Amino acid sequence: MEAIFENLTIGTFAKAAGVNVETIRFYQRKGLLTEPGKPYGSIRRYGAEDVTRVRFVKSAQRLGFSLDEVAELLQLDDGAHCDEASLLAEHKLQDVREKIADLACMETVLSELVRACHARKGNVSCPLIASLQGEYAISSSGAR
Repeated sequence: MEAIFENLTIGTFAKAAGVNVETIRFYQRKGLLTEPGKPYGSIRRYGAEDVTRVRFVKSAQRLGFSLDEVAELLQLDDGAHCDEASLLAEHKLQDVREKIADLACMETVLSELVRACHARKGNVSCPLIASLQGEYAISSSGAR
């Protein structure tokens, strides 16, 4: 990385990594990022490796990895543990697929409720509100 990412204060480091200072401190408390030594009478300084590490954490989080899972991935960062990293990714992929299936079911139910709301005539209870109160059967889920 460029020399501009060396000898950074925490504020400059946070900005370079695209996070705020509290995120840096939080990652340090969680053990995802080491806190550099503080020379006597001076302030802590961060470098390019720290910026790279925080960007790694944020990238992994965007893919849905929890901070505990990110910590596991960081332990595998020497490049020699591709099988273990792949296994973690496979589990995450399965979680994502399950969430997508859940979201598809939610979409179906909400779509049906919106149609029912638009189709209602007269002084009838709102199908959405009635459904949330357990009064209106939702056919696609089989639940009330």
